[in-house]
Amino acid sequence: MPRKSKKDTEKSVKKNVPDAYIAGSGIVAEEHITDTLEKNYMPYAMSVIVSRALPEIDGFKPSHRKLLYTMYKMGLLTGAKTKSANIVGQTMKLNPHGDAAIYETMVRLARGNEALLHPYIDSKGNFGKAYSRDMAYAASRYTEAKLNPICAELFRDIDKDTVDFVPNYDNETTEPTLLPATFPSVLVNSNVGIAVSMASSVCSFNLAEICDTTIALIRSPEHNILSTLKGPDFSGGGFMLYDEDELEKVYRTGRGSVKVRSRYQFDKESNCIEIVQIPPTTTVEAIMDKIVELIKGGKIREISYIRDETDINGLKLAIDIKRGVDPDKLMKKLFRMTPLQDNYSCNFNILIGGTPRVMGVYEILDEWIAFRRECIKRRTYFELNKKKERLHLLLGLQKILLDIDKAVRIVRETEEESEVVPNLMIGFGIDETQAEYVAEIKLRHLNKEYILKRTADIEGLKKDIAEMEEILGSDKKIKNIIVSELKEVKDKYSQPRKTMFYYGGDEDENEEEDDVPDYSVNLFLTRDGYFKKITSQSLRMANEQKLKDGDVITMFTEATNKTELLFFTDKCQVYKTRADAFKDAKASELGDFIPVKLGFDEYENLLSMIATTDYSGYLVMIFDNGKAAKVPLSAYETKTNRKKLANAYTSKARLIKMFLVTENTDILVRSTNGRAIVFNTGMILPKSARDTIGVQVMTLKAKAEVDNAYIVTNDMAENVQKYVIKNVPAAGNLAKDLEDPDQLKL
Repeated sequence: MPRKSKKDTEKSVKKNVPDAYIAGSGIVAEEHITDTLEKNYMPYAMSVIVSRALPEIDGFKPSHRKLLYTMYKMGLLTGAKTKSANIVGQTMKLNPHGDAAIYETMVRLARGNEALLHPYIDSKGNFGKAYSRDMAYAASRYTEAKLNPICAELFRDIDKDTVDFVPNYDNETTEPTLLPATFPSVLVNSNVGIAVSMASSVCSFNLAEICDTTIALIRSPEHNILSTLKGPDFSGGGFMLYDEDELEKVYRTGRGSVKVRSRYQFDKESNCIEIVQIPPTTTVEAIMDKIVELIKGGKIREISYIRDETDINGLKLAIDIKRGVDPDKLMKKLFRMTPLQDNYSCNFNILIGGTPRVMGVYEILDEWIAFRRECIKRRTYFELNKKKERLHLLLGLQKILLDIDKAVRIVRETEEESEVVPNLMIGFGIDETQAEYVAEIKLRHLNKEYILKRTADIEGLKKDIAEMEEILGSDKKIKNIIVSELKEVKDKYSQPRKTMFYYGGDEDENEEEDDVPDYSVNLFLTRDGYFKKITSQSLRMANEQKLKDGDVITMFTEATNKTELLFFTDKCQVYKTRADAFKDAKASELGDFIPVKLGFDEYENLLSMIATTDYSGYLVMIFDNGKAAKVPLSAYETKTNRKKLANAYTSKARLIKMFLVTENTDILVRSTNGRAIVFNTGMILPKSARDTIGVQVMTLKAKAEVDNAYIVTNDMAENVQKYVIKNVPAAGNLAKDLEDPDQLKL
C-alpha cells in the first residue's frame, strides 16, 4: 500500500476536525475582540483612572500621597533634611512603581523646582526648574529634602481616625486613602494628569483667597465666588486676562481657559527687553525656539539677539532689540506669535468616592467642606471615646479613695495573682477594666495625694465629653471649627498673589500689525485644482507652465502677496486664506494641490477662486436652472479668522460659474439646447444672504439647462450683440457661431 504524504495527511485531518482546530496548537476558543478588550484593557484603564492619574478631594494623586506620608512617618516634618535617595527607598514600601518615578514625583513637589504655588517639600540641591525644558534635576544621591511646615496641615490629627487606612501592596503596613488636609489643597496647588479616555488639569489659586472663599461659602451657600476668588494664581507669576464671563464658566462648570502672558521689563541702557515671568504652560526653550523660527522666517525683524540669562536669581530671557524699535509694540507682536502669551485650559476632573467628576469651584469646595466635616466628626468621636475611657478609669480610682487601706488589704490577703482583680471588683463594686487599672498602680502611688490629683480631672473630662457630644450633634459647631482652622491656615501660610491681572482694554486685538511682506504676484489656478503663486520676475524667466497631464489653466490674475483668496467647492462651502499662505513657486513646478493644502472634506472638489483685497464688489453666480444670484462680496468677510464658511451659495441648484464684478457687467449665458442670452448684472438686485436662490435670467425648455457662462469682453461685444436682452427672464436666441473662450492659453 503506498505511503501517504504529509500534505495528504494534513488534508484528511482537516476534513475530520472542527474549524476551531489548528494543527500543532490545539483547540482555539473563538472570542470577539470587544470581549477581549473588556476583559484585558478595561481593568487597566480603570486602574489608571482611579489609582494613578487623577487627584482626589485632598488634592493628591496616590503617588504624591504615598511619598508625603512616608516622609511624615520618617519624622521629616520636624527633623533635619535627609538624602533624597533615602526618602525614595522608604517610599518604595508603599509605591511599587520604581525609584525613578518616585523621585520625579518628589522633584515636582519640591520648592527648588518652582512648580507649585505652595511647595510641600523643602529641598536642598538642584531640583531643576518647571520653566525650563533642559535644566535637569540632580540625581537623588546628591539632593536632600524634608517636609515644609505647611504639611503639618495635611497630617493634622491623621492618627485620630480622621481618614481610612488600607494595607499597602504587600500587606506589611498600612497607608491613608486620603490626607485630612485642613485647607482645600486640591485648589491651592496645580495638578495635571492624563488617564485613559480622560484627563485632569487643575490650576492653582491663592491660599488666602481660597480660605476666604471657603469660609464665605460655609456661612452663605449663595455666596458669589467672584467677589473673593479673583482668579488663578500661578507659581510662575505673569499677567492673566481678567475675563469675568470665562472665570464664571470655570467656577460653575470646571471647564474653560484663562489667558496668561509674560511679565517683562525694559532696560533702556542696554536696549534690551528682559522676560522675567512666563506662562505655566511653556518653557524658556520653547519660547526661544519660536522666536528664532520667526526671525529666520523674516516675520520678526526688530530683534538682533536673544539669550537665556537665567541664574540663581531666577528666570531671565534677554531680547536685544534694534534701535528705534518700540519695545511695547514688539511685545504685543510676540504675545500674538509666540508662547509668551498662552492659554491655560482648565479641566477640573477629580475623583470623588472613586468616581471621576468634572466639577466647578463651587462644587469642589462643597465636596471639600463635606469631606472636612466628616474628618472633624471622626476626630471628635475618636477623642470622645478616649476621654470616656479615661473618665471610666478615674471613676474607679475615685472609689479607691474611700478606703485605700482596704484596697491594700485585699491585694495583700489574696493568695493568687489571678484573684486580685476579681477581689477588687467585689470589694469596691467596680468593673474589670477599672480593677485592672487600680491593680496596676505602683505601690508608691497608693497615697491620697496621687489619687486626689488623678480624680481632680474628672470634672474637666465630664465637661469635655459634654462639649464633644454637643459638637457631634451640631452641624453649626462643626462648621465653626472648619472656619477657625481655615483662618489659622491663612494667617500662618498665606502669601501675596504672584499672578496679576490685565484687562480687555489693555490689548488691541483689532489693531494687530500685519508684518507679512507685500509684493506683486501672479496667481494661477488649474482645472484639476493646482494653484501657483509666481513673482513677476520668475514669470518673465519662464518659457512655459508645467501642468499635470490633461490639465489646463482656468484662471490667471495679477495680485499682491496680501490678497485674500476664496476657494469655492461643490459642497456649497468656501475656504478662506491669503496669498502669503502659499510659497513662491516657479513655472516649472506643479504648485500646491488646493484640496490637500486647505483640508477639503472627503469627496469635495474645487469649483472656483475669487481674489480680493478689500471685499468690495459683488459675486454673481450662475446656476444650471437658469437662475443668477448677486451677493455682496462683503457677505464673505468675517471679523474672526475663520478658515471655512458653510452655505457659501444655495444647494438647490448646481453652480455653473461665478464672477467677481465691481461694476455692472454683461454676462453671456449658454444652455444645452443651443441658446444664449447676454444680460447686464444691473438687472439683478443684490441679496445679502449668501445662499440666496437668485432670480430667473434664462427661460429653459424641458430637459435643458445652463452649461456655461462668461463675462463679455470688449472683443466679444460686437459678436454677441444679437443675444442681448432687455428684460429677464428670456429664452434667448440660437447660438451657432459663438466660440468658447473658457480656457486660458498662455
